[in-house]
Amino acid sequence: MTVDDRRERFRAILAGDRCVVPGSVFDPISARIAADVGFEAGILGGSVASLAVLGAPDLTVITLTELAEQVRRICRAATLPLIVDADHGYGNALNVMRTVEEFETAGVAALTIEDTLLPEAFGGGKPRLIPLEEGVGKLRAALAARRDPALVIVGRTSAPAITGVDDAIARLTAYQRVGVDALFIAGVKTLAELDAIAAAVDLPLVIGGLSPDLADDGALAARKVRIAVRGHLPILAAVQAIYATQRALRDGGKPDGLASGELMKQVTRDADYKRWMREFMGGA
Repeated sequence: MTVDDRRERFRAILAGDRCVVPGSVFDPISARIAADVGFEAGILGGSVASLAVLGAPDLTVITLTELAEQVRRICRAATLPLIVDADHGYGNALNVMRTVEEFETAGVAALTIEDTLLPEAFGGGKPRLIPLEEGVGKLRAALAARRDPALVIVGRTSAPAITGVDDAIARLTAYQRVGVDALFIAGVKTLAELDAIAAAVDLPLVIGGLSPDLADDGALAARKVRIAVRGHLPILAAVQAIYATQRALRDGGKPDGLASGELMKQVTRDADYKRWMREFMGGA
């Protein structure tokens, strides 16, 4: 499957009338598994990338180069349309342009650029947002850097949880006017908040950090939500499984829950490699 196919498939999701939950992925194997079990899209979260690449918490210490290399590995190995959390674009508007260039070349279907002040400013405290004008400039730069019009650029804000729904609407309507393809809202807590936002914008919505009040995919779909990010459990499960296995081995025990030989052959695409060896290397 080509990059064009993946981007068109993702655009079809945005143009549809369903709410799709993407599979959270963090490396080539996890992305292949997400595709094999039937997810229609995958997402690489910023926090997940920091864990997978650096073993570090979500403090924006991962660099663009490190993230782009992980994205390339995932897109090379899996056919799933991939959404990448590009955080703040790794700097100012010029850095955003570089981010778009790197991820577009790597093969992503979509990327998000947010207006949170990142990395955390000196003194810490409550998360802050960059000025609206700066957020608009970053998204204009992202669109200018895009070479393939099928690549989806998503404007993201955490304003509902930081500055309130009114500011979120002001930001999202401004980002819509810039010409982005979709809008990502983090921190919405209630259907009433989502109703207010959905009434103010026309673009398809992506939401994350979902509260229990937003658990009904049908209700979300009716409010223009086309992608609902429901956490990043696979990497947590992987960490727990590795920890338990290492502990068992250290203590001289037998680990539980190991992948079968057949599953390993499936996720490594063993049959493909054997066929290529026969066709190109004269193998038996």
